[in-house]
Amino acid sequence: MACIFCKIAAGEIIANIVYQDGNVVAFRDTNPQAPVHILVIPREHIPSLTELQPSQSPLMGELVETAVMLAEREGVDQSGYRLVLNAGKDAGQAVEHIHLHLVGGRAMQWPPG
Repeated sequence: MACIFCKIAAGEIIANIVYQDGNVVAFRDTNPQAPVHILVIPREHIPSLTELQPSQSPLMGELVETAVMLAEREGVDQSGYRLVLNAGKDAGQAVEHIHLHLVGGRAMQWPPG
């Protein structure tokens, strides 16, 4: 059974997609934590950073490049934004499919947790 993010990437579940290409899909989070909250995922199912293979490193670069492009498109590149990549339940990873959170449009606090 495919995970929810795989189904979104395949077009089986409707999402507010803001970008997609052959390797990456980006869509608005349904429970946004800031005015801009976009999830950037690979089409390829990779459950977690702990299962990332060295050959998949270029794909992670594509996720970051996409997030940076979207930050500019969303108008938060100058004011600032946060990229979050959780690994495992204790870190807050709710879906077992690598995903990058692009969060911006408000002041962020530190530490985050």
